[in-house]
Amino acid sequence: MKELLKVEGMSCGHCVKAVEGNVGELTGVSNVEVRLDTGEVEIQFDDSRVTLSEIKETIEEQGYDVK
Repeated sequence: MKELLKVEGMSCGHCVKAVEGNVGELTGVSNVEVRLDTGEVEIQFDDSRVTLSEIKETIEEQGYDVK
């Protein structure tokens, strides 16, 4: 499954590493790509192993707002 999320608060390389690193560690997530210029995060994941809610919660735990 592929999902594109709008995320507010990301502004630098540290933000990219925080989101990509933490979401990428979730079981079932196969790819995470942060696009700072558009404020989007594209995630490919196996929805039988991880939920979109868990992914959003992980991003929010890093201090960003998922819209």
